[in-house]
Amino acid sequence: MTSEERGRIIPVNIEQEMKSSYIDYAMSVIIGRAIPDVRDGLKPVHRRTLFAMGEMGNTHDKPFKKSARVVGDVMGKYHPHGDASIYDTVVKMAQPFSYRHTLVEGQGNFGSIDGDSAAAMRYTEARLDPVAEELLEDINKETVNFVPNFDESLREPSVLPGKFPNLLVNGSTGIAVGMATNMAPHNLGEVSRAIAAVIDNPEITTDDLMTIMPGPDFPTGGVILGTSGIKNAYRDGRGKVRIRGVAEIEDEEKKPRIIISEIPFQVNKSRMIEQMAALVREKKIDGISDIRDESDKDGIRVVIELKRASQPLTVLNQLYKHTALETTFGIINLAIVDVQPKVLGLRSIINEYLRHRREVVRRRTEFDLRKAEERQHILKGLLLALDRIDEVIATIRASKTGEEASAALIAQFGLDAVQADAILKMQLRRLAALEHQKIADERDALHREIERLSTILADDKNILAVIREEITTLGEKYGNERRTKITPFEGEFDKEDLIEKREVVISLTGDNYIKSMPLETYRGQHRGGRGIIGMATKEDDVVQKVFTACTHDYLLCFTSAGRVYWLKVYDIPEASRTSRGKAIVNLLNLNEERVTAIISVSEFSDERFFLFVTREGMIVKIPQAEFSRPRANGINAITLRENDELVHVKSIDATSDLILTTRFGQSLRFNIETVPLRHRNALGVIGIKLRYGDLLQDIAVIEKDHLLTITERGYGKRTEFDEFMGHGRATMGVRNIQTDYSAGVVSSKAVSDDDEVLLMSRSGIVMRTAVSEISIQKRGTRGVRIMKLDNGDSLVGFTIIKSAPEAVETETGSESTSDNDSAPESDSGSDEYDTEPDTEPENMNEY
Repeated sequence: MTSEERGRIIPVNIEQEMKSSYIDYAMSVIIGRAIPDVRDGLKPVHRRTLFAMGEMGNTHDKPFKKSARVVGDVMGKYHPHGDASIYDTVVKMAQPFSYRHTLVEGQGNFGSIDGDSAAAMRYTEARLDPVAEELLEDINKETVNFVPNFDESLREPSVLPGKFPNLLVNGSTGIAVGMATNMAPHNLGEVSRAIAAVIDNPEITTDDLMTIMPGPDFPTGGVILGTSGIKNAYRDGRGKVRIRGVAEIEDEEKKPRIIISEIPFQVNKSRMIEQMAALVREKKIDGISDIRDESDKDGIRVVIELKRASQPLTVLNQLYKHTALETTFGIINLAIVDVQPKVLGLRSIINEYLRHRREVVRRRTEFDLRKAEERQHILKGLLLALDRIDEVIATIRASKTGEEASAALIAQFGLDAVQADAILKMQLRRLAALEHQKIADERDALHREIERLSTILADDKNILAVIREEITTLGEKYGNERRTKITPFEGEFDKEDLIEKREVVISLTGDNYIKSMPLETYRGQHRGGRGIIGMATKEDDVVQKVFTACTHDYLLCFTSAGRVYWLKVYDIPEASRTSRGKAIVNLLNLNEERVTAIISVSEFSDERFFLFVTREGMIVKIPQAEFSRPRANGINAITLRENDELVHVKSIDATSDLILTTRFGQSLRFNIETVPLRHRNALGVIGIKLRYGDLLQDIAVIEKDHLLTITERGYGKRTEFDEFMGHGRATMGVRNIQTDYSAGVVSSKAVSDDDEVLLMSRSGIVMRTAVSEISIQKRGTRGVRIMKLDNGDSLVGFTIIKSAPEAVETETGSESTSDNDSAPESDSGSDEYDTEPDTEPENMNEY
């Protein structure tokens, strides 16, 4: 290498060179290939295809031309990037399921909604659709700029005049480098009215525009769920729209079936049906016996035959959930604005369209005005010549050449070269009187046209009035009915629609293992039965809580730290009767805390409250509305004193009477109005005073027939509410039930005569029995044996359930035996025993 050659080498930082080269490449793809121009809504390949078809006279009123000829013309003149991309463009612009208003009218096989490809270009024919000609209208009136083509042998438009608002009506999809566009199609009639509204009121809001143009209108129809995604897209240029196919449930000869007549936009119907069939084979969707595609040229018809015992609505919801029958269309309104990619809201898109149309109409009007004035100038010369025709003829005859005749006319009659040339070209038939009048009429008409065009150019408002009239006429001429419906449904698909609504039994252990079981698992037994195994616990773990809830209810899980977490009942794994369940830490985001209280809620009412009671007798009343917004990490519910913990939560109204019951059997009745209303995270006030060693065990709301109190030993009784006289809050109350020194009250609840109770022991034994089998006794008595327990076992709680019309289980076998073999002597024939007066144990401290 010579020194001269080395001197021509320029050192370049490779990082900077790669960066600049990649940016150049990216912008080339963005501007020249993948992203549409906001003015005409077209990418370069679409624009060149339509322009070439217009140039070759391939319009809607002319015979079809072979697609291969169209592709060859576009590729040879304007778009040298291969025939495949051009033909794909022609095909897509001719597909009624891809474009809301097709731009190309096709003849032959142009593909299908099942994903079938079009026939080869040598077999198909195409021509411009009338709507596409609206895009090209006035292109020869100097309305847009032209640029050289790829070899500079021809000129092509940089943008089309675009009277038809193609970007809003047909949308666009494209993936560039580092960005993508996905614009939804809309209804032409609504778009034209929205544009007119912006012209009438430039300050119109997006919400007002949505009353005229409520949302996308997809060519395949369907249903849009909710408007929040539409609002986001119209306001900010980005939003997610959920589209659902249209399906009806038919019941033919007692065998139901689902008929799908519309599918979401851009969904492959054949692939969707295959997906449905696969889910049926995998048993992820149950209840379908057959799927048939009966679609034809008249429309889509997919028939889904159901089994007789299936629930049609549940199956349909599962199809929406798991298949492409419901999809999300992510709107990204990205377009090229002044040679830059920008994300635009609805108003910005309309404003850019109007800015382009103002320029087009202004340039068109200037062109027409210039041509009219030129023609008027010529007509003035012709009329002058006709008025002095003899002199004109004599002057022309006296001239030797045409150039001399033109110069003589200019000199003698005060004409210019253009007028003189027009006179020399005038035919002899123009000398007739009628021809003279035609020229005069044309002159007068041109005068009026010049005044009209001059008026349009005089004020921008007049240009906007022309645009408004044109867009309104366009909407009336080509607009049609909306195909896509919009429903007020909001948010994600409702999981509850896929789950049967039924009662289940929820159990929670001390180590926070939780599970749900169908209520039917436990059949009724007579009082004194042994029950059946309801839960297998690991060593040193015991069942702490058991209750019933609906699968659609919320579970508010309150922890030892005074926080609350939300959990849907159907999210709790259903387990067998003898299984241990699942650790609740796998369902909740607990932070070194354990769940100590759970309440099920079907809905949050503004008129009801949550009542919190702690182990040390503190009580707090907080409105339910403050717990209606679930958070994954939970929220603070109440503040606890040191060493205190939450034991129960009740949903109550503002006028209820309450009964607090302690482990030693003391009960206190007072009205909830004596408890001040607090906000979340409050400490609360004293509910009941406790003796040394005593703890608050349960709270009952007086809203049923009796108070049912059960001890850890399996004894219990019902008591009339009138037995408990109202006392002031923060007192000790009265004796409710006698308890043993080693076992106290486990729970005390309000019950009705037709209720049933479900009891569970620490070892996981569960028994279900009717409340009516438990006798009614006075305060201070011991009660009757309700459930027989093994040595070392004890009750941990019970829950109230509504009785069902089912047979009571026979008390035989290993899991259900009579209570006579181990009942105490006092329980021999009479339910009411140990009816001693209301006295205290000799040594309360031994509890």
